[in-house]
Amino acid sequence: MDFLTGAYPWIKALHIVSVIAWMAAMLYMPRLFVYHAAAEIGSVQSETFKVMERRLARAIMLPAMVATLLFGGLLLATPGIVDFHQGWLHAKLTLVLAMLVMQHFFGAWRRAFAEDRNHHSQRFYRMINEVPTVLMIAIVILVVVKPF
Repeated sequence: MDFLTGAYPWIKALHIVSVIAWMAAMLYMPRLFVYHAAAEIGSVQSETFKVMERRLARAIMLPAMVATLLFGGLLLATPGIVDFHQGWLHAKLTLVLAMLVMQHFFGAWRRAFAEDRNHHSQRFYRMINEVPTVLMIAIVILVVVKPF
């Protein structure tokens, strides 16, 4: 038996746990930005948000993203598990790429806050907060329903 085939249930479980952690961070970071945008530059609140955002990005978001991609890649590499001719898989991977782009933007915005050069409003971050949610819903539907 191939190692990946035998380890499949463990790899899948670790992938799901990683996705949950990644999504928790992806949903929380823009919420922090909403509150941070309202804080006065140099205030205790602003400095606290900087610490919270940095810790969230480095201790949760980045490791969870790496683990998600690692375990997802192992799932893709497991013999007999994935049919690469199914359209839902390509759509899902495209949405995962969109999630990675969002994480990149979150990193750029976090650095802007850290350097006291944020130019976006609370309203902007409230709208952005919905993007990871919509991506997550679409990804889950594609994986579970496999509509095409």
